[in-house]
Amino acid sequence: MTSVSSVPSKPASLGPAYGVIFSGVVAALQIGKLPPALPELSQTLGLSLMQSGFLLSLVQLAGMTLALAVGLSADGLGLKRSMLAGLLVLGFASVMGATADSVFSLMVWRALEGVGFLWVTLPAPGLIRKLVSEQHMRKLLGYWGAYMPAGTALTLLVGPMWLPEWGWRSWWILFAVLTWAMAFVFWRVVPADVLAFAAEPKDGQVKTPVAKAVAWPQRLRETLSAPGPWWVALCFAMYSGQWLAVVGFLPSIYTQAGLSGVTLGLLTAVAAAVNMLGNMASGRLLQRGFHPSVLLALGFLAMGLGALLAFSEFTQSWPWLRYAGVLLFSACGGLVPGTLFSLAVRLAPHERNVSTTVGWMQQGSAAGQFAGPPLVAWLASQVGGWQWTWAATGLCCVVGWILSFLIANALNSQKDSV
Repeated sequence: MTSVSSVPSKPASLGPAYGVIFSGVVAALQIGKLPPALPELSQTLGLSLMQSGFLLSLVQLAGMTLALAVGLSADGLGLKRSMLAGLLVLGFASVMGATADSVFSLMVWRALEGVGFLWVTLPAPGLIRKLVSEQHMRKLLGYWGAYMPAGTALTLLVGPMWLPEWGWRSWWILFAVLTWAMAFVFWRVVPADVLAFAAEPKDGQVKTPVAKAVAWPQRLRETLSAPGPWWVALCFAMYSGQWLAVVGFLPSIYTQAGLSGVTLGLLTAVAAAVNMLGNMASGRLLQRGFHPSVLLALGFLAMGLGALLAFSEFTQSWPWLRYAGVLLFSACGGLVPGTLFSLAVRLAPHERNVSTTVGWMQQGSAAGQFAGPPLVAWLASQVGGWQWTWAATGLCCVVGWILSFLIANALNSQKDSV
């Protein structure tokens, strides 16, 4: 008996796909709302430097523990339903976080935000792939790769103007309202999840979903036994940990340097926003034939050089050169995530393993973001400043550079086996 699918044809309009992308940006706002609020949180809740680092990275705790499981189950649960649930949870956690009266309670609600963030961002690439044709997919996945810097840049720009006037609790409430509003828009514009069914039943019979051809334990084994998913996951960890550590602490670093208000917001927002340039450029460069490993190597090389210019003592008397280093670090570093989203699809052992591979890659990204900020904060507290930050980020760049060669070998092996 043949099977047919009740999945509708892909819509001609790109509106639903853009709805997915904007949902990711709104979810990223929840991550980005914290850095500009750290100085005020330090005063009102007595937040230490180490606690600030853990608060920055706690949202990734869910990603470290659940990303692979979400990747395995997203298709079965429904991609739209997963994203919608994530937006609702993000809004709820933000409202509850606004009521926190201690560092511990704020951390608890921040961890729940991590769960919601994961539900929103993990299914998104797969949903975009279902909503658009091959002609538009690469471009829109490139746009999707910029969701995190876009959300971070907006909060870094608005935060220094909002927080002194209305405080961090209203800041949390603001993003809860925005997230719930986005959930309503997403619910209206994105088509409902549709299951595939067996052949049309006879009168009186009930449609039953087609069983998965391959059970999840086998898909999990296939993914984790292949080298490619490991390389992209480790590579994302090397990138994400240092990017969040540098950009996340910029408001605190510049506040210590005497900057405030619009100047502080503008400088930190631009530093996050230029990361979008690298994300979008990666898709175009890949389309023009640039090898992914070359883009990864260039991205990590630029991040290492940028961090050296931004934090080393020999540039202390040239603040403009330091800021140029931050821009180089963020802009060219954007080549890395944009390239890795493409590689996750290519290096999956099989088409049925794509969601699992993306989940594993996101789990590596979350691990990097969880470990990076506390380690950089610990280093700064030990040496009495940020002057050795470049050494920590440089180590990540060296590892990432080595991983780019391993990824090249994995791609070559894949070609030879075809």
